[in-house]
Amino acid sequence: MTLMAMFEDVWRDSGLAPLWQAVSPWLALDQRQLIFVVATPVFIGVFLWEYLRLRHDPVRVDARESVRNFLLGAGYQTTELLFAGIISFPVFALAYHHRLLDIPLNLATAALLWVLTDFCFYWFHRGSHRVRWLWAAHVTHHSSERMNFSTAMRQNATNIFNGGWLVYVPLALIGFNPVWIGVCYALSLVYQFFIHTTLVGRLHPWIEWVFNTPSHHRVHHARNPDYIDRNYGGVFIVFDRLFGTFTEERDDQPVEYGITRPVYSRSLIVNWCHEYRDMFRDMARRGPPGQRLKHLWKPPEWRRPLARSRHDGLTVESRGSDCEN
Repeated sequence: MTLMAMFEDVWRDSGLAPLWQAVSPWLALDQRQLIFVVATPVFIGVFLWEYLRLRHDPVRVDARESVRNFLLGAGYQTTELLFAGIISFPVFALAYHHRLLDIPLNLATAALLWVLTDFCFYWFHRGSHRVRWLWAAHVTHHSSERMNFSTAMRQNATNIFNGGWLVYVPLALIGFNPVWIGVCYALSLVYQFFIHTTLVGRLHPWIEWVFNTPSHHRVHHARNPDYIDRNYGGVFIVFDRLFGTFTEERDDQPVEYGITRPVYSRSLIVNWCHEYRDMFRDMARRGPPGQRLKHLWKPPEWRRPLARSRHDGLTVESRGSDCEN
């Protein structure tokens, strides 16, 4: 008996073969996580290089926070790996089953899918800032007051549950294979890791005009009034220019990183869930059900409108929420 036959014999007698056959299509679909697993050592290496450059500047890098950022990212990758197969993959498979076209994979269609995926990312990212339900997950990425490569890893473990991935489903319905949609999405996130830094200034003008760069992304992470909620692009910045959300980094206005209501906590759970807590707290306040539900889809800074009520014979004005972001 050959060595390979012995391996097969052990595997067959283990009783796990039927389980593997059931699970393997799920794992094959999630090429995103494979890309992230391969890229993570590179991310760590690049961050360590940056850390050695900045370690004496606590304004730009903090070792404890950086470790926490990588742990936040690990939580995100874990929930994506565990739950994508039962939450998002069935939706993509259904859409692809009813696809409108059979699109072959070649250089031209791959380039088209890359651009379309980034187009979808733009709207997903813009929605993640302007729809509070989506912002409740995305806020984790913005809550650091430092900008370095570890900030890119600062992700929310609830992302898979809040449904933002639905913006990519139309690509499968058109006829693009969901596996390749996931690959494009993952490679986009790999690219975006490298624009989370203060060590790179402005690049050549044509690069700055077409692509999302560290300069553009520093603006995106700012809480300055003139910068906030701008530059949503993933790989390309042209969609921001096209839809009026582009703002250039200015030398006379240094970037202030973070969110307008800072959350200073070392807890991973607090960093993941604080905005959900605040949102549901605002929804729990008295008021018509329709007004309460608006906290889910209105912008993070939205407040319930002033309402008149009669109390003890006197007319008073009250506000249903004091939500601010």
